[in-house]
Amino acid sequence: MGEISSPASTAISAPPSPLPDSAPRTPRSPLASRLMTPIVSPMKKAIASVHGYLEEVGQFTKLDPQDAWLPITESRNGNAYYSAFHTLSSGIGVQALVLPLAFTTLGWIWGIICLLLVFIWQLYTLWLLIQLHESESGTRCSRYLRLSMAAFGEKRGKLLALFPIMYLSGGTCVILVMIGGGTLKTFFEIVCGASETCNVTRLTTVEWYLVFICAAVVLAQLPNLNSIAGVSLIGAITAVSYCTVIWVVSVIKDRPVGVSYEPVTEISDVATIFSILNSLGIIAFAFRGHNLVLEVQGTMPSTAKKPSRIPMWRGVKFAYLIIAMCLFPLAIGGYSAYGNLMPGNEGMFDALHKYHNHDTSKVLLGLTSLFVLISSLSSFQIFAMPVFDNLEFKYTSKYNKPCPWWLRSGIRVFFGSVEFFISAALPFLRNLAALIGGIALPITLAYPCFMWIHIRKPTTYSAIWGLNWALGILGMVLSILVVIGATWSLATMGIEFHFFKAQ
Repeated sequence: MGEISSPASTAISAPPSPLPDSAPRTPRSPLASRLMTPIVSPMKKAIASVHGYLEEVGQFTKLDPQDAWLPITESRNGNAYYSAFHTLSSGIGVQALVLPLAFTTLGWIWGIICLLLVFIWQLYTLWLLIQLHESESGTRCSRYLRLSMAAFGEKRGKLLALFPIMYLSGGTCVILVMIGGGTLKTFFEIVCGASETCNVTRLTTVEWYLVFICAAVVLAQLPNLNSIAGVSLIGAITAVSYCTVIWVVSVIKDRPVGVSYEPVTEISDVATIFSILNSLGIIAFAFRGHNLVLEVQGTMPSTAKKPSRIPMWRGVKFAYLIIAMCLFPLAIGGYSAYGNLMPGNEGMFDALHKYHNHDTSKVLLGLTSLFVLISSLSSFQIFAMPVFDNLEFKYTSKYNKPCPWWLRSGIRVFFGSVEFFISAALPFLRNLAALIGGIALPITLAYPCFMWIHIRKPTTYSAIWGLNWALGILGMVLSILVVIGATWSLATMGIEFHFFKAQ
Protein backbone atom coordinates (compact mmCIF):
# COMPACT_ATOMS: atom_id res chain seq x y z
CA MET A 1 0.00 0.00 0.00
CA GLY A 2 3.01 2.21 0.15
CA GLU A 3 4.58 3.80 3.18
CA ILE A 4 2.26 4.94 5.91
CA SER A 5 2.66 8.43 7.22
CA SER A 6 0.88 9.48 10.34
CA PRO A 7 -0.62 12.89 10.95
CA ALA A 8 0.69 15.07 13.66
CA SER A 9 -0.53 14.26 17.10
CA THR A 10 -2.87 16.55 18.96
CA ALA A 11 -0.84 18.66 21.35
CA ILE A 12 -2.30 19.49 24.74
CA SER A 13 -0.84 21.99 27.16
CA ALA A 14 -2.07 23.69 30.30
CA PRO A 15 -1.71 27.49 29.98
CA PRO A 16 -1.42 29.75 33.03
CA SER A 17 -4.62 31.12 34.45
CA PRO A 18 -5.68 34.44 32.91
CA LEU A 19 -6.65 35.65 36.42
CA PRO A 20 -3.64 35.30 38.73
CA ASP A 21 -4.72 35.61 42.34
CA SER A 22 -1.57 37.40 43.46
CA ALA A 23 -1.54 40.11 40.81
CA PRO A 24 -1.56 43.69 42.19
CA ARG A 25 -4.75 45.56 41.62
CA THR A 26 -4.81 49.09 40.17
CA PRO A 27 -6.85 51.57 42.22
CA ARG A 28 -9.89 52.65 40.35
CA SER A 29 -11.35 56.14 40.49
CA PRO A 30 -15.11 56.65 40.23
CA LEU A 31 -14.56 58.38 36.88
CA ALA A 32 -12.55 55.53 35.50
CA SER A 33 -15.13 53.09 36.74
CA ARG A 34 -17.95 54.95 35.06
CA LEU A 35 -16.03 55.29 31.78
CA MET A 36 -14.76 51.73 31.58
CA THR A 37 -17.71 49.77 32.90
CA PRO A 38 -19.42 49.29 29.50
CA ILE A 39 -16.24 47.77 28.12
CA VAL A 40 -14.70 46.11 31.13
CA SER A 41 -17.80 44.27 32.33
CA PRO A 42 -18.16 42.11 29.20
CA MET A 43 -14.41 41.50 29.19
CA LYS A 44 -14.44 40.49 32.82
CA LYS A 45 -17.32 38.12 32.16
CA ALA A 46 -15.54 36.61 29.19
CA ILE A 47 -12.28 36.17 31.09
CA ALA A 48 -14.12 34.71 34.06
CA SER A 49 -15.92 32.32 31.71
CA VAL A 50 -12.66 31.16 30.14
CA HIS A 51 -11.07 30.87 33.57
CA GLY A 52 -13.94 28.71 34.81
CA TYR A 53 -13.75 26.54 31.69
CA LEU A 54 -10.02 26.02 32.13
CA GLU A 55 -10.51 25.10 35.78
CA GLU A 56 -13.26 22.64 34.85
CA VAL A 57 -11.47 21.09 31.89
CA GLY A 58 -7.94 21.32 33.24
CA GLN A 59 -6.44 21.22 29.73
CA PHE A 60 -6.38 23.36 26.67
CA THR A 61 -6.27 21.46 23.41
CA LYS A 62 -4.51 22.90 20.40
CA LEU A 63 -6.09 20.91 17.62
CA ASP A 64 -4.14 20.29 14.46
CA PRO A 65 -6.38 21.48 11.60
CA GLN A 66 -5.23 18.51 9.54
CA ASP A 67 -6.74 16.09 12.06
CA ALA A 68 -10.17 17.52 11.27
CA TRP A 69 -9.71 16.56 7.61
CA LEU A 70 -8.87 12.87 8.13
CA PRO A 71 -11.35 9.99 8.47
CA ILE A 72 -10.15 8.74 11.86
CA THR A 73 -10.07 12.07 13.73
CA GLU A 74 -12.58 14.01 11.64
CA SER A 75 -15.25 13.40 14.29
CA ARG A 76 -14.42 13.35 18.01
CA ASN A 77 -17.85 12.66 19.51
CA GLY A 78 -17.26 8.98 20.20
CA ASN A 79 -18.25 7.29 23.47
CA ALA A 80 -18.12 3.99 25.33
CA TYR A 81 -20.90 2.54 23.18
CA TYR A 82 -19.01 3.28 19.96
CA SER A 83 -15.91 1.75 21.54
CA ALA A 84 -17.80 -1.46 22.31
CA PHE A 85 -19.34 -1.61 18.81
CA HIS A 86 -16.01 -1.16 17.01
CA THR A 87 -14.15 -3.53 19.35
CA LEU A 88 -16.73 -6.27 18.88
CA SER A 89 -16.88 -5.82 15.11
CA SER A 90 -13.09 -5.96 14.76
CA GLY A 91 -12.49 -8.51 17.52
CA ILE A 92 -14.87 -11.28 16.44
CA GLY A 93 -14.44 -12.79 13.02
CA VAL A 94 -14.32 -16.04 11.13
CA GLN A 95 -10.74 -16.49 12.33
CA ALA A 96 -12.31 -17.66 15.59
CA LEU A 97 -14.01 -20.53 13.76
CA VAL A 98 -10.65 -22.28 13.28
CA LEU A 99 -9.81 -22.30 17.00
CA PRO A 100 -10.75 -26.00 17.41
CA LEU A 101 -7.95 -26.83 14.97
CA ALA A 102 -5.45 -25.72 17.62
CA PHE A 103 -6.98 -28.21 20.06
CA THR A 104 -6.33 -31.11 17.68
CA THR A 105 -2.63 -30.69 18.44
CA LEU A 106 -2.67 -29.21 21.95
CA GLY A 107 -5.42 -31.42 23.36
CA TRP A 108 -8.07 -30.50 25.92
CA ILE A 109 -5.99 -29.29 28.85
CA TRP A 110 -3.21 -27.43 27.07
CA GLY A 111 -5.62 -26.04 24.49
CA ILE A 112 -7.78 -24.42 27.18
CA ILE A 113 -4.75 -23.21 29.16
CA CYS A 114 -3.11 -21.62 26.10
CA LEU A 115 -6.36 -19.98 25.00
CA LEU A 116 -6.94 -18.55 28.49
CA LEU A 117 -3.35 -17.28 28.87
CA VAL A 118 -3.34 -15.59 25.45
CA PHE A 119 -6.73 -14.02 26.20
CA ILE A 120 -5.47 -12.51 29.48
CA TRP A 121 -2.17 -11.48 27.89
CA GLN A 122 -3.73 -9.65 24.94
CA LEU A 123 -6.32 -7.99 27.21
CA TYR A 124 -3.46 -6.63 29.33
CA THR A 125 -1.61 -5.24 26.31
CA LEU A 126 -4.87 -3.71 25.12
CA TRP A 127 -5.10 -1.92 28.47
CA LEU A 128 -1.53 -0.68 28.00
CA LEU A 129 -2.37 0.80 24.60
CA ILE A 130 -5.42 2.58 25.98
CA GLN A 131 -3.32 4.11 28.78
CA LEU A 132 -0.57 5.16 26.35
CA HIS A 133 -2.99 6.92 23.99
CA GLU A 134 -2.49 10.13 25.99
CA SER A 135 0.95 10.90 27.35
CA GLU A 136 1.57 12.75 30.60
CA SER A 137 2.38 15.87 28.56
CA GLY A 138 -1.04 15.69 26.93
CA THR A 139 -0.03 14.40 23.50
CA ARG A 140 -2.63 12.10 21.90
CA CYS A 141 -1.45 9.32 19.60
CA SER A 142 -4.53 8.40 17.57
CA ARG A 143 -2.76 5.88 15.38
CA TYR A 144 -0.74 2.78 16.28
CA LEU A 145 2.14 3.76 14.03
CA ARG A 146 2.33 7.20 15.65
CA LEU A 147 2.61 5.63 19.10
CA SER A 148 5.32 3.29 17.84
CA MET A 149 7.27 6.26 16.49
CA ALA A 150 6.83 8.15 19.76
CA ALA A 151 8.15 5.18 21.73
CA PHE A 152 10.97 3.88 19.54
CA GLY A 153 11.87 6.89 17.39
CA GLU A 154 10.63 7.78 13.92
CA LYS A 155 12.77 5.41 11.85
CA ARG A 156 12.77 2.47 14.23
CA GLY A 157 9.06 2.89 14.97
CA LYS A 158 8.19 2.72 11.27
CA LEU A 159 10.52 -0.23 10.74
CA LEU A 160 8.97 -2.24 13.55
CA ALA A 161 5.29 -1.44 13.08
CA LEU A 162 4.75 -0.48 9.43
CA PHE A 163 4.67 -3.92 7.83
CA PRO A 164 2.62 -5.71 10.53
CA ILE A 165 0.04 -2.90 10.57
CA MET A 166 -0.33 -2.90 6.80
CA TYR A 167 -0.40 -6.71 6.82
CA LEU A 168 -3.24 -6.65 9.33
CA SER A 169 -5.23 -3.92 7.56
CA GLY A 170 -4.77 -4.87 3.93
CA GLY A 171 -4.35 -8.60 4.48
CA THR A 172 -7.42 -8.88 6.68
CA CYS A 173 -9.50 -7.04 4.09
CA VAL A 174 -8.34 -9.49 1.39
CA ILE A 175 -9.34 -12.46 3.54
CA LEU A 176 -12.69 -10.80 4.27
CA VAL A 177 -13.30 -10.47 0.51
CA MET A 178 -12.60 -14.19 0.06
CA ILE A 179 -14.75 -15.20 3.01
CA GLY A 180 -17.55 -12.80 2.10
CA GLY A 181 -17.56 -13.83 -1.55
CA GLY A 182 -17.45 -17.53 -0.69
CA THR A 183 -20.26 -17.11 1.83
CA LEU A 184 -22.34 -15.26 -0.77
CA LYS A 185 -21.92 -18.25 -3.06
CA THR A 186 -22.94 -20.65 -0.26
CA PHE A 187 -25.96 -18.50 0.62
CA PHE A 188 -27.07 -18.46 -3.02
CA GLU A 189 -26.79 -22.26 -3.26
CA ILE A 190 -28.85 -22.70 -0.09
CA VAL A 191 -31.56 -20.26 -1.21
CA CYS A 192 -31.65 -21.36 -4.84
CA GLY A 193 -31.06 -25.03 -4.17
CA ALA A 194 -28.30 -27.33 -5.35
CA SER A 195 -30.43 -28.81 -8.12
CA GLU A 196 -30.51 -27.62 -11.70
CA THR A 197 -34.15 -26.52 -11.37
CA CYS A 198 -33.03 -23.00 -10.43
CA ASN A 199 -32.98 -20.91 -13.59
CA VAL A 200 -30.89 -18.09 -12.11
CA THR A 201 -27.45 -17.76 -13.66
CA ARG A 202 -24.80 -19.15 -11.33
CA LEU A 203 -21.79 -16.93 -10.79
CA THR A 204 -18.22 -18.09 -10.42
CA THR A 205 -16.35 -17.61 -7.15
CA VAL A 206 -14.44 -14.60 -8.50
CA GLU A 207 -17.70 -13.02 -9.62
CA TRP A 208 -19.04 -13.44 -6.08
CA TYR A 209 -15.89 -11.71 -4.84
CA LEU A 210 -16.77 -8.84 -7.17
CA VAL A 211 -20.32 -8.65 -5.80
CA PHE A 212 -18.98 -8.52 -2.25
CA ILE A 213 -16.37 -5.84 -2.95
CA CYS A 214 -18.96 -3.67 -4.72
CA ALA A 215 -21.16 -3.78 -1.63
CA ALA A 216 -18.13 -3.07 0.60
CA VAL A 217 -17.08 -0.04 -1.49
CA VAL A 218 -20.60 1.39 -1.35
CA LEU A 219 -20.55 1.11 2.47
CA ALA A 220 -17.04 2.61 2.50
CA GLN A 221 -18.42 5.94 1.28
CA LEU A 222 -19.38 6.74 4.88
CA PRO A 223 -16.98 9.59 5.70
CA ASN A 224 -15.28 8.75 9.01
CA LEU A 225 -14.80 6.22 11.78
CA ASN A 226 -17.62 7.51 13.97
CA SER A 227 -20.03 7.42 11.04
CA ILE A 228 -19.65 3.64 10.77
CA ALA A 229 -20.57 3.01 14.41
CA GLY A 230 -24.00 1.76 13.32
CA VAL A 231 -22.35 -0.54 10.79
CA SER A 232 -20.07 -1.89 13.52
CA LEU A 233 -23.08 -2.48 15.77
CA ILE A 234 -24.80 -4.54 13.07
CA GLY A 235 -21.54 -6.39 12.42
CA ALA A 236 -21.11 -7.12 16.12
CA ILE A 237 -24.66 -8.47 16.46
CA THR A 238 -24.31 -10.73 13.43
CA ALA A 239 -20.85 -11.96 14.52
CA VAL A 240 -22.13 -12.93 17.97
CA SER A 241 -25.17 -14.53 16.31
CA TYR A 242 -23.32 -16.80 13.87
CA CYS A 243 -20.75 -17.80 16.50
CA THR A 244 -23.54 -18.79 18.88
CA VAL A 245 -25.61 -20.60 16.25
CA ILE A 246 -22.62 -22.58 14.96
CA TRP A 247 -21.36 -23.85 18.29
CA VAL A 248 -24.84 -24.55 19.68
CA VAL A 249 -25.92 -26.54 16.60
CA SER A 250 -22.61 -28.40 16.55
CA VAL A 251 -22.94 -29.41 20.19
CA ILE A 252 -26.59 -30.51 20.19
CA LYS A 253 -26.33 -32.53 16.97
CA ASP A 254 -24.92 -36.06 16.88
CA ARG A 255 -21.16 -36.30 16.56
CA PRO A 256 -19.73 -37.57 13.26
CA VAL A 257 -18.62 -41.19 13.16
CA GLY A 258 -14.97 -41.71 14.07
CA VAL A 259 -14.46 -38.65 16.26
CA SER A 260 -11.24 -38.82 18.27
CA TYR A 261 -9.82 -36.46 20.88
CA GLU A 262 -6.30 -37.80 20.98
CA PRO A 263 -3.74 -35.15 19.98
CA VAL A 264 -2.41 -35.69 16.48
CA THR A 265 0.77 -37.77 16.53
CA GLU A 266 3.57 -36.49 14.32
CA ILE A 267 6.35 -38.54 12.77
CA SER A 268 9.08 -36.90 14.87
CA ASP A 269 9.63 -34.69 17.92
CA VAL A 270 10.60 -31.78 15.69
CA ALA A 271 7.36 -32.15 13.75
CA THR A 272 5.41 -32.18 17.02
CA ILE A 273 7.10 -28.96 18.19
CA PHE A 274 6.35 -27.17 14.94
CA SER A 275 2.77 -28.39 14.99
CA ILE A 276 2.35 -26.96 18.50
CA LEU A 277 3.77 -23.64 17.35
CA ASN A 278 1.39 -23.63 14.42
CA SER A 279 -1.51 -24.13 16.84
CA LEU A 280 -0.32 -21.22 18.96
CA GLY A 281 -0.34 -19.09 15.82
CA ILE A 282 -3.98 -20.03 15.21
CA ILE A 283 -4.86 -18.99 18.77
CA ALA A 284 -2.96 -15.71 18.39
CA PHE A 285 -4.74 -14.91 15.13
CA ALA A 286 -8.11 -15.35 16.86
CA PHE A 287 -7.50 -12.15 18.82
CA ARG A 288 -7.35 -9.18 16.50
CA GLY A 289 -8.04 -5.45 16.65
CA HIS A 290 -5.03 -4.11 18.60
CA ASN A 291 -3.97 -2.19 15.50
CA LEU A 292 -7.31 -0.33 15.67
CA VAL A 293 -7.74 0.45 19.37
CA LEU A 294 -5.84 3.76 19.28
CA GLU A 295 -7.77 4.85 16.20
CA VAL A 296 -11.08 4.14 17.94
CA GLN A 297 -9.95 5.99 21.07
CA GLY A 298 -8.87 8.92 18.89
CA THR A 299 -12.52 9.53 17.97
CA MET A 300 -13.38 10.39 21.58
CA PRO A 301 -13.22 13.78 23.30
CA SER A 302 -10.75 14.01 26.16
CA THR A 303 -10.28 16.36 29.11
CA ALA A 304 -8.32 16.20 32.37
CA LYS A 305 -11.42 15.29 34.37
CA LYS A 306 -12.83 12.98 31.70
CA PRO A 307 -9.90 11.45 29.76
CA SER A 308 -10.73 9.28 26.79
CA ARG A 309 -9.21 6.19 28.41
CA ILE A 310 -12.16 5.91 30.82
CA PRO A 311 -15.00 5.44 28.27
CA MET A 312 -12.65 3.52 25.98
CA TRP A 313 -11.77 0.96 28.65
CA ARG A 314 -15.40 0.71 29.73
CA GLY A 315 -16.44 -0.17 26.19
CA VAL A 316 -13.54 -2.59 25.73
CA LYS A 317 -14.34 -4.46 28.96
CA PHE A 318 -17.92 -5.02 27.86
CA ALA A 319 -16.82 -6.02 24.35
CA TYR A 320 -14.27 -8.55 25.59
CA LEU A 321 -16.78 -10.09 27.95
CA ILE A 322 -18.92 -10.83 24.88
CA ILE A 323 -15.86 -11.96 22.89
CA ALA A 324 -14.93 -14.44 25.64
CA MET A 325 -18.50 -15.75 25.64
CA CYS A 326 -18.13 -16.43 21.91
CA LEU A 327 -14.56 -17.68 21.53
CA PHE A 328 -14.33 -20.12 24.45
CA PRO A 329 -17.56 -22.00 23.59
CA LEU A 330 -16.49 -22.06 19.94
CA ALA A 331 -13.13 -23.59 20.73
CA ILE A 332 -14.30 -26.04 23.40
CA GLY A 333 -17.67 -26.87 21.86
CA GLY A 334 -16.22 -27.19 18.37
CA TYR A 335 -13.51 -29.60 19.48
CA SER A 336 -16.06 -31.54 21.52
CA ALA A 337 -18.32 -31.88 18.46
CA TYR A 338 -15.78 -32.68 15.76
CA GLY A 339 -12.49 -33.57 17.45
CA ASN A 340 -9.76 -34.45 14.97
CA LEU A 341 -12.30 -34.44 12.12
CA MET A 342 -12.31 -30.62 12.13
CA PRO A 343 -11.77 -29.42 8.54
CA GLY A 344 -9.32 -26.65 7.66
CA ASN A 345 -9.99 -23.34 5.92
CA GLU A 346 -13.07 -21.94 7.68
CA GLY A 347 -13.11 -24.52 10.46
CA MET A 348 -16.49 -24.85 12.15
CA PHE A 349 -18.37 -23.14 9.31
CA ASP A 350 -17.18 -25.83 6.91
CA ALA A 351 -17.78 -28.54 9.54
CA LEU A 352 -21.37 -27.41 10.02
CA HIS A 353 -22.11 -27.77 6.31
CA LYS A 354 -20.04 -30.94 5.91
CA TYR A 355 -21.47 -32.97 8.80
CA HIS A 356 -24.89 -31.42 9.45
CA ASN A 357 -26.10 -30.24 6.07
CA HIS A 358 -28.61 -33.12 5.96
CA ASP A 359 -30.07 -32.78 9.48
CA THR A 360 -30.12 -28.98 9.91
CA SER A 361 -32.81 -26.62 8.68
CA LYS A 362 -31.95 -24.85 5.42
CA VAL A 363 -33.35 -21.68 6.97
CA LEU A 364 -30.85 -21.92 9.84
CA LEU A 365 -27.96 -22.68 7.48
CA GLY A 366 -28.93 -19.79 5.22
CA LEU A 367 -29.31 -17.43 8.18
CA THR A 368 -25.86 -18.40 9.46
CA SER A 369 -24.33 -17.68 6.04
CA LEU A 370 -26.13 -14.34 5.94
CA PHE A 371 -24.76 -13.43 9.38
CA VAL A 372 -21.20 -14.28 8.26
CA LEU A 373 -21.68 -12.16 5.14
CA ILE A 374 -22.95 -9.10 7.04
CA SER A 375 -20.23 -9.41 9.67
CA SER A 376 -17.55 -9.57 6.94
CA LEU A 377 -18.94 -6.45 5.25
CA SER A 378 -18.90 -4.58 8.57
CA SER A 379 -15.40 -5.70 9.56
CA PHE A 380 -14.08 -4.63 6.15
CA GLN A 381 -15.06 -1.03 6.91
CA ILE A 382 -13.16 -0.69 10.16
CA PHE A 383 -10.04 -2.55 8.99
CA ALA A 384 -9.90 -0.43 5.82
CA MET A 385 -10.26 2.88 7.67
CA PRO A 386 -6.52 3.24 8.60
CA VAL A 387 -5.64 2.79 4.91
CA PHE A 388 -8.15 5.46 3.87
CA ASP A 389 -6.75 7.74 6.58
CA ASN A 390 -3.17 7.32 5.39
CA LEU A 391 -3.97 7.89 1.72
CA GLU A 392 -5.93 11.03 2.53
CA PHE A 393 -3.12 12.20 4.80
CA LYS A 394 -0.73 12.19 1.86
CA TYR A 395 -3.06 14.52 -0.03
CA THR A 396 -3.76 16.88 2.88
CA SER A 397 -0.04 17.11 3.72
CA LYS A 398 0.85 18.07 0.16
CA TYR A 399 -1.98 20.52 -0.58
CA ASN A 400 -2.86 21.68 2.95
CA LYS A 401 -6.59 21.24 2.44
CA PRO A 402 -9.12 18.43 2.90
CA CYS A 403 -9.77 15.87 0.21
CA PRO A 404 -12.69 16.79 -2.07
CA TRP A 405 -15.58 14.35 -2.00
CA TRP A 406 -14.78 12.91 -5.43
CA LEU A 407 -11.17 12.16 -4.44
CA ARG A 408 -12.24 10.56 -1.15
CA SER A 409 -14.66 8.33 -3.05
CA GLY A 410 -12.00 7.55 -5.66
CA ILE A 411 -9.51 6.50 -2.97
CA ARG A 412 -11.99 4.00 -1.56
CA VAL A 413 -12.90 2.61 -4.93
CA PHE A 414 -9.18 2.24 -5.73
CA PHE A 415 -8.52 0.38 -2.46
CA GLY A 416 -11.47 -1.92 -3.11
CA SER A 417 -10.16 -2.67 -6.60
CA VAL A 418 -6.72 -3.58 -5.24
CA GLU A 419 -8.25 -5.88 -2.61
CA PHE A 420 -10.41 -7.58 -5.23
CA PHE A 421 -7.43 -8.13 -7.54
CA ILE A 422 -5.34 -9.68 -4.76
CA SER A 423 -8.17 -11.96 -3.62
CA ALA A 424 -8.79 -13.14 -7.17
CA ALA A 425 -5.09 -13.54 -8.02
CA LEU A 426 -3.96 -15.17 -4.75
CA PRO A 427 -6.87 -17.29 -3.49
CA PHE A 428 -4.58 -19.46 -1.34
CA LEU A 429 -4.00 -16.62 1.16
CA ARG A 430 -6.95 -17.73 3.26
CA ASN A 431 -5.00 -20.87 4.24
CA LEU A 432 -2.27 -18.83 5.91
CA ALA A 433 -4.09 -18.10 9.20
CA ALA A 434 -1.27 -19.34 11.44
CA LEU A 435 1.39 -17.49 9.46
CA ILE A 436 -0.60 -14.24 9.61
CA GLY A 437 -1.06 -14.74 13.34
CA GLY A 438 2.67 -15.12 13.84
CA ILE A 439 3.60 -12.04 11.83
CA ALA A 440 1.00 -9.90 13.64
CA LEU A 441 1.86 -11.28 17.08
CA PRO A 442 4.24 -8.43 18.11
CA ILE A 443 1.51 -5.84 17.44
CA THR A 444 -0.73 -7.66 19.91
CA LEU A 445 1.55 -9.16 22.56
CA ALA A 446 5.02 -7.54 22.44
CA TYR A 447 5.15 -3.94 21.21
CA PRO A 448 2.70 -2.51 23.79
CA CYS A 449 4.93 -3.81 26.60
CA PHE A 450 8.05 -2.20 25.14
CA MET A 451 6.12 1.04 24.43
CA TRP A 452 5.08 1.23 28.07
CA ILE A 453 8.70 0.88 29.21
CA HIS A 454 10.01 3.50 26.77
CA ILE A 455 7.25 6.08 27.37
CA ARG A 456 6.29 5.67 31.04
CA LYS A 457 9.82 4.69 32.17
CA PRO A 458 8.87 2.63 35.24
CA THR A 459 11.41 2.17 38.02
CA THR A 460 14.11 -0.26 37.00
CA TYR A 461 13.62 -3.74 38.48
CA SER A 462 10.12 -2.86 39.69
CA ALA A 463 7.32 -5.39 39.23
CA ILE A 464 5.74 -3.55 36.29
CA TRP A 465 9.18 -3.10 34.69
CA GLY A 466 9.98 -6.80 34.95
CA LEU A 467 6.52 -7.90 33.83
CA ASN A 468 6.60 -5.82 30.65
CA TRP A 469 10.15 -6.82 29.77
CA ALA A 470 9.29 -10.49 30.27
CA LEU A 471 6.06 -10.33 28.25
CA GLY A 472 7.66 -8.24 25.50
CA ILE A 473 10.62 -10.59 25.03
CA LEU A 474 8.40 -13.67 25.25
CA GLY A 475 6.06 -12.15 22.66
CA MET A 476 8.90 -11.54 20.20
CA VAL A 477 10.36 -15.03 20.70
CA LEU A 478 6.92 -16.58 20.33
CA SER A 479 6.30 -14.60 17.15
CA ILE A 480 9.50 -15.88 15.55
CA LEU A 481 8.78 -19.47 16.61
CA VAL A 482 5.17 -19.33 15.39
CA VAL A 483 6.25 -18.00 11.97
CA ILE A 484 8.83 -20.80 11.71
CA GLY A 485 6.26 -23.39 12.80
CA ALA A 486 3.62 -22.13 10.38
CA THR A 487 6.10 -22.07 7.52
CA TRP A 488 7.25 -25.61 8.33
CA SER A 489 3.65 -26.86 8.48
CA LEU A 490 2.88 -25.33 5.09
CA ALA A 491 6.01 -26.87 3.63
CA THR A 492 5.35 -30.37 4.99
CA MET A 493 1.57 -30.54 4.67
CA GLY A 494 1.56 -28.77 1.34
CA ILE A 495 -0.50 -25.94 -0.05
CA GLU A 496 -1.78 -25.43 -3.58
CA PHE A 497 -0.41 -22.15 -4.92
CA HIS A 498 -2.99 -21.71 -7.66
CA PHE A 499 -3.17 -18.21 -9.13
CA PHE A 500 -6.38 -16.69 -10.53
CA LYS A 501 -8.22 -19.95 -9.77
CA ALA A 502 -10.49 -19.25 -6.83
CA GLN A 503 -12.29 -22.41 -5.74
